Amino acid sequence: MSKPIVAIVGRPNVGKSTLFNRITGGLVAIVENMPGVTRDRLYRDAEWLGRKFALIDTGGIEFKDEGTPISSQMRRQAEIAMEEADVVIFVVDAQISPTPEDDLIARTLRRSGKPVLLAANKVEDFTKIDGQLYDFLSLGLGDAIPISAVHGMNTGDLLDSVIWNLPENNDDEFDPDVIRISVIGRPNVGKSSLVNNLLGKERVIVSNIPGTTRDAIDTPFEHEGKHYILIDTAGMRRKSRIEELTEQYSVVRSLRAVDRSDAILMLIDAVDGVTEQDKKIAGYAEEAGKAIILVVNKWDLVEKDEKTINKFEKSIREELGFLQYAPTMFISAKTGQRVNKILDLVDFVVEQNSTRVTTATLNTLLREWVHLNPPPTDKGRRLKIRYITQVGVKPPTFVFFVNDPELMHFSYKRYLENQMRKHFGFEGTPIRIVVRQKDEEKE
Repeated sequence: MSKPIVAIVGRPNVGKSTLFNRITGGLVAIVENMPGVTRDRLYRDAEWLGRKFALIDTGGIEFKDEGTPISSQMRRQAEIAMEEADVVIFVVDAQISPTPEDDLIARTLRRSGKPVLLAANKVEDFTKIDGQLYDFLSLGLGDAIPISAVHGMNTGDLLDSVIWNLPENNDDEFDPDVIRISVIGRPNVGKSSLVNNLLGKERVIVSNIPGTTRDAIDTPFEHEGKHYILIDTAGMRRKSRIEELTEQYSVVRSLRAVDRSDAILMLIDAVDGVTEQDKKIAGYAEEAGKAIILVVNKWDLVEKDEKTINKFEKSIREELGFLQYAPTMFISAKTGQRVNKILDLVDFVVEQNSTRVTTATLNTLLREWVHLNPPPTDKGRRLKIRYITQVGVKPPTFVFFVNDPELMHFSYKRYLENQMRKHFGFEGTPIRIVVRQKDEEKE
């Protein structure tokens, strides 16, 4: 099931990023101190009253044309929110009256038909706000919700309104045994060609069903007796006013597709190599805990020698350091080179994503791992790992019970993850490690 999307829009210096960080602070799991992790995300996962949603900060959107007027940029940001979000938070500065830029954004949002919540930020005295907010009624978006993002004041009321306006949860229509595959990546990387190749004449296509992802098609099909649903995010309509923003749309639309998937085919252009946009898209798949395959397309266009594939593989691992576990395939969707091997690898990584290991096996091996590389000490205190157990799959999640979680250095956690991968594989899937203190062993 796809998480709903909430977008924050507004002109510069009204506190969009402050509100973004206030809502999402501490809720995002980013791989620690790993090279290649892009941290300036446009989006993060958030949760309020048990409802999860993806929050987008449109203020983080960059425009290549530096000569573009600021008003035009803001209009485009609002258009992204208008197209992709389920709920829009429009942030204004409560300290000043509505500006022409505020009115420009409001007019754009009113046309969307989407729920728009007007948040008047930078309120200092909540006992004297009535007259302060009256002018914002001119924006035609109803009463403004007064907040102070920097202090967190009244943001709970704002989030209550967000949750109230989110679409209802929809149960997945398909059999849970069916493997859902998303083809994601930047525009023009070959997603459509790969989808068409995977759905060739040798496949039995059941039907074409519009998915919950806007402009995506969910196509159920069979292959060698197994059932799949292919989620194609390539079918993006180019809006004449915002066609230069298709890169940004590719990120937002990939969020929805990733959430509904079991396996991710992350396409990378062999000619261009890994880009910052690729890192953002792949980073969301990693954070979502999905099985992932890095598919390098247009391999037929690359001049090769005996070292080319190794050089490219090394470059990918350097750029996408947080996806060391993801297998790589070099294909040509146009010619069909190696495309016939993709589904076999999909089956494999999905199985790895659902792997369970018994507690007895884990703890037997844990003694060996600790013996080979004893836990570190900190100011004379040594980390003691009492035991380990697996508590979940998709992705495989393990809880380590220790004497003091503060003593678990990220490097030792990485060592333990590497040992688990060495013994159990977990190829193509992230691993989650949770460290908890064993109550009776507090020191």
